[in-house]
Formats: sequence, structure tokens, C-alpha cells
Amino acid sequence: GLAMTRVEPDVHVLGPDRFAASAATRIAQMMAESIQTRGSCRLALSGGNTPAPVYRALGGRDELDWSAVDVFWSDERLVPRDDPASNFRLATESLLQLVQPRQVVPMPVDLEPGEAASDYERALGAEPLDIVLLGMGTDGHTASLFPGSEALDDRDARVAATRAPVPPHARLTLTLRTLNEARTVVFLVAGAAKAARVADVLAPTFGAPDVRDARLPAALVRPASGRCLWLLDAAAGSRLPRKEPA
Repeated sequence: GLAMTRVEPDVHVLGPDRFAASAATRIAQMMAESIQTRGSCRLALSGGNTPAPVYRALGGRDELDWSAVDVFWSDERLVPRDDPASNFRLATESLLQLVQPRQVVPMPVDLEPGEAASDYERALGAEPLDIVLLGMGTDGHTASLFPGSEALDDRDARVAATRAPVPPHARLTLTLRTLNEARTVVFLVAGAAKAARVADVLAPTFGAPDVRDARLPAALVRPASGRCLWLLDAAAGSRLPRKEPA
């Protein structure tokens, strides 16, 4: 069959002690470009442990015009907003207490999951997100798109209600459609526990045989026309094949 032409991911391994600062610098640069080009930046934040130091570093960069930034989320756990597992809480404590975006649009957590998904889809609108921050789990999940999830096959919805194999189980997530329509997707991945999975997902980018399970959700995030950046710390990037010199 015809191979789909998709932009290959752009992979950067950042120094171990500089991961948060370097990642924040790159994200801030892309946000500023978006504001300069389009007058605003639609930014989606991710949860997980990796982004917190990146968010703190981003909040400390005073050259950014946050009054032109609309903040969304790539996924959320359906727990109260003050729950330690809440992605909203994580972003608030590490970033949103430091800056004043034009608008902050959290995922609804008090509605029935299907209704919450449609509600957030309306709030998101059809305009592509400018920058989506994502993480990746050791099982290859990203946002709250888990291996084997029915949501991976949903071509129409922009937001889906999903279930995680680990608690809290009930989640909302942006779909592959929304992620692949974004102007820029940035994976933030740190730690040796992620190294083998990073190598699986990125093998084709390094000209290695494509050994990955093609259904790994992180491998299915390949924007059609946008940029896809992987920002790794040295540990997460330690199993990547070396590119052969040209």
C-alpha cells in the first residue's frame, strides 16, 4: 500500500541536570513563535511526574506574554481538582500560580464521563492546538490513550472518555485525531525506566528496523503536518540506536 508521508519526529537528548531548563526554553520559544504568528497560543498541558519541573521553569520565564495564552489539558483523571492525582492540581501548583494566562480551560471532572468528553470537545473547538505537551508511560501510553483502548480507533471525536489499567481508572483524554491535528506536539520523557520503550517507539526514526508494536499509542502520535518533538533526558534516551554517520 501507499506509505503515508508523515513528518519524522525531531529527537533531542538533553543534559541530565538541564532537562527542565532546556525543555522550558524550547517550549517558551515555540509559544512565543505562535503568539508572534497568530496572536495567541493554544497550549495543552500533560500530567505525570516529568512535567512538574518543566512547568516551574516555564513559569519563571518572564519574557512570555501569558495574556495571549489559552491553557487546555491533554488528559485528566476524573477526581476532585484538589486530589493529589489531579492533572489540574499539578499544573496549578507548578505553573498556573506563577502566571496569568488569558484563559484556563480545565477538563470537567464532575460530569458523567461521556458528557464530560462532549463538554470539553465544545470548549476546545475545531481550531488546532498550537502546542500539546505529552508524556509517555512504560507501557507506551500517552495522554490517557492506553494500549488496546477503543479510543485509539475513534477517528471523529476530539475528546474521549477512557479507562486506565491503574487507578484512578476514569479518565478524559484528547484523541489521536486532536493530537495529530496539532501544530506542534512535544513529548517530555525522563528516566531510565522509559528508555526501552522510547527506543521501540523511535526505532524507525533512527533507521533501525521497526520492531515496535505498531499499536503503541505513543507511536501513533505522528502529526500529519505539524512538528513532533521528543525531549528526553540522558537516561530516557540511553537505549536509542546511534544514527550512522552519513
